[in-house]
Amino acid sequence: MELIDKIKSKNAGVGVVGLGYVGLPLVMEFCKAGFHVTGFDIDEKKVMLLKQGKSYIKHIDSSRVAKCLPQFLPTNDFSRLSGMDCIVICVPTPLNKNREPDMDYVFGTTKTIARYLRKGQLISLESTTYPGTTDEDMRAILEETGLKAGKDFYLAFSPEREDPNNKEFSTSTIPKVVGGYTEKCLAVALSLYDTIVIKTVPVSSTKAAEATKLLENIFRSVNIALVNELKMLFDRMGINIWEVIEAAKTKPFGFQAFYPGPGLGGHCIPIDPFYLTWKAREYEFSTRFIELAGEINTYMPHYVVEKTKDVLNKGKRAINGSKILVLGIAYKKNVDDQRESPSLKIIELLREYGADVTYNDPHVPRCVGLRHYPGLDMHSVPLTEEALKQADLVLLATDHSAYDYAFIEKHAPCIIDTRNAFESNGIKSGKVYRC
Repeated sequence: MELIDKIKSKNAGVGVVGLGYVGLPLVMEFCKAGFHVTGFDIDEKKVMLLKQGKSYIKHIDSSRVAKCLPQFLPTNDFSRLSGMDCIVICVPTPLNKNREPDMDYVFGTTKTIARYLRKGQLISLESTTYPGTTDEDMRAILEETGLKAGKDFYLAFSPEREDPNNKEFSTSTIPKVVGGYTEKCLAVALSLYDTIVIKTVPVSSTKAAEATKLLENIFRSVNIALVNELKMLFDRMGINIWEVIEAAKTKPFGFQAFYPGPGLGGHCIPIDPFYLTWKAREYEFSTRFIELAGEINTYMPHYVVEKTKDVLNKGKRAINGSKILVLGIAYKKNVDDQRESPSLKIIELLREYGADVTYNDPHVPRCVGLRHYPGLDMHSVPLTEEALKQADLVLLATDHSAYDYAFIEKHAPCIIDTRNAFESNGIKSGKVYRC
């Protein structure tokens, strides 16, 4: 097959649409493998930075981007898609205000590709989505050109499995699931991904690949909801959930540890389950278990704020007018990613109760509310002795490694710890309340 030969000889032009947390690492792997890569993005500022060899993602060093530049062309000129042999789509798949799939990015990108589609190209979607997106919705858009999937062009789905700032696994060392619309489509897609990942895992269809990604994240969502619910129950019972989890971990089989927190964050776990619950309605099926997990996890920021009110009341203070310093606004430790961060909801709720809220995050110097909190625009305040002492309460939402927990405990008058970070760092104090 001509395209497979071009891929094997590294003569295939690779285009990556969406240069975010998924697309940019993918670009670097293709460059490392010897391909010439064109990166497409509608964000002109992002494109300009990348052209200068600068990374806008904190855990991706600029030197890695600069190293790719001889083979990497960032652009917002989508007419260049016609010159690509392989096009990989890595655009967002968020939820709308009704918590239903917002497919504007995927379908908009597909329509753009259709304008430049030619025979012999591979189109591979990596964005997490509901089963049927690739071989039903996308295929219909692309085939409006008169070209047929599996005959004139190749269509595949291969879900991203990025875990930002994971020191143990990277894009190339995580096995990659691949599904094709036809056997030929699968063969071409496998030949492409085989060049950059340690192992490819072929499945029978694009729907099976789409469902695989959903299962991975629903598994995590449900188990996190379980420990979050137990955290709230055990708190009333005077039982330390963290101690219970550590004890349960000693069982060498049948148990996998998940940890509670202030809510879910990131682009995957808070969002992906709802793609399946939405699609399930088409089949007159209610995914009650998944929806219950979503309700519990969505409630967690409210629980944290209620706990904050209780702690302030113990000190004879009302939440209205209290100065609250939130530590950590990224959705997970040691990254600069604010997407779906529970800290954003917590801050919004605290402000609704009249609290004077500031935040510190060594990885996020400026916080913008993004899609769901457009009015939120704050800057990180320095984490000084004075800032800690002036706060009525310090709320740890993200347990960054950069934090000096002993320093925080020494100077903060009152602390709510949603991550068990202080005890994990050997600090036991009457000023610290686990939440």
